[in-house]
Amino acid sequence: MNNSDKFLWGASTSGFQAEGGYNEDGKGLSTTDVRKVPSGVADTKVASDHYHHYKEDILLMKELGLKAYRFAFCWARIMPDGHNINEKGLSFYEDIINICLENDIEPIPTLYHFEMPQALVDEFGGWKSRKCIDAFVEYARICFERFKGKIKHWVTINEQLIATAASDLNGNHEEDKFIQTKNVYQMSYNQSIAEKKAFKLLREIDIDAEIGVVTAVQNVYPKTSAPKDVLAAMDAEEMMMYMLLDMSVFGRYSPRVMEILKENDYLPQMDECDQDVLSYKPDFIGINYYSSLCVQENKTKDINYKLPPFFRSREFEVVNNAHIEKTEWMSNGIDPLGLRTIIYKIYNRYHLPIIITENGMAYSDELIDGRVHDDYRIDYISKHIKEVLIAKEEGYPVFGYCPWSFIDVVSSHQGFAKRYGLVYVDRTDTDIKECKRYKKDSFYWYQNTIKTNGNQLLLSNKN
Repeated sequence: MNNSDKFLWGASTSGFQAEGGYNEDGKGLSTTDVRKVPSGVADTKVASDHYHHYKEDILLMKELGLKAYRFAFCWARIMPDGHNINEKGLSFYEDIINICLENDIEPIPTLYHFEMPQALVDEFGGWKSRKCIDAFVEYARICFERFKGKIKHWVTINEQLIATAASDLNGNHEEDKFIQTKNVYQMSYNQSIAEKKAFKLLREIDIDAEIGVVTAVQNVYPKTSAPKDVLAAMDAEEMMMYMLLDMSVFGRYSPRVMEILKENDYLPQMDECDQDVLSYKPDFIGINYYSSLCVQENKTKDINYKLPPFFRSREFEVVNNAHIEKTEWMSNGIDPLGLRTIIYKIYNRYHLPIIITENGMAYSDELIDGRVHDDYRIDYISKHIKEVLIAKEEGYPVFGYCPWSFIDVVSSHQGFAKRYGLVYVDRTDTDIKECKRYKKDSFYWYQNTIKTNGNQLLLSNKN
């Protein structure tokens, strides 16, 4: 890999986890604003206070040497009630985009990252209703038209798997767990159709821009070489990853997915008019990768409804992988080679360019004398980047890498005890302080990696 390659060395955040300013300048309530968080854990009202620090943060990005900033619009900041435009919200994102461009940082916005206007959930149940498809497409139209010519790469939906499965993010609070799970697959289908319509719309509005999907990838190992464990691993990947990407790219579910959905009475209702948009597909695929999974055959064939929706299956059971190192916050373990493996799998199935949109190490960082010595994060990120660059050297079209996250952001359930950032945000769950920024050791390490275009990592592989 040489310095002439236009590899997008970036970093990521999301709207509700970073911005704060939850009720400022006309913003409406998001689903993430009304969700219940455990006592003593930070919520999203202030988060990392990016809303008031974004200019400072972008200058830090420039100092870091970022070529791209992958972030997310907050739908409720742009359309507080899901229908009407809030000009101040659009102006906020326009300012972020303009300042990024002024500093040679490519802005890569995501339209939907786990949050939506609570008003749409109250009005018609959110993604459980097809009305949400039209609402999302109108929201996309507003953004595409406003930022035409400024955005090269759009992202539609971040991690549809999690966006549909996490009830506190989407209002799917059915007490009957079967109905709740059935809703998940209907919501997933509705999001897929909304996404397809957004693909079509962007090509009508801004032919020079590209649009992609971002998926939480599930590189799944069988616990043993027993044939039924191997099939269980294949089924887990089908239901948690390929089901979503097959619909995004091919406009259909695989025969195996269709069979499983029918067997469990999860098959979503589809409309004939959807055929008009099924042929539209993304220009690229974004990969969010933190760790791999290990499964075995579900011998009881019972569905454990106590598990998250995407783990509820008659076909497989998630188990411990004894071959992978675990940490406090990385409960599924650390598996750098799994990232290269997943690049192979996804490209070989879809033949689309790939960007790593999230990859990071969670840790309870400590600020000591103004410094954070996070060698563990440097070790994690360096090993994962190395695998990405090996795949790129082999000819796989990986065009960027964005660690999660640029600054510390509020975790969905662990607040600020669990941190991922290259930049430390000085606050706790109970004391907001001034949210002062401190560059961690990983900031300086990544700065050097960008300067050398990752060549030192590739050389370490060859030696």
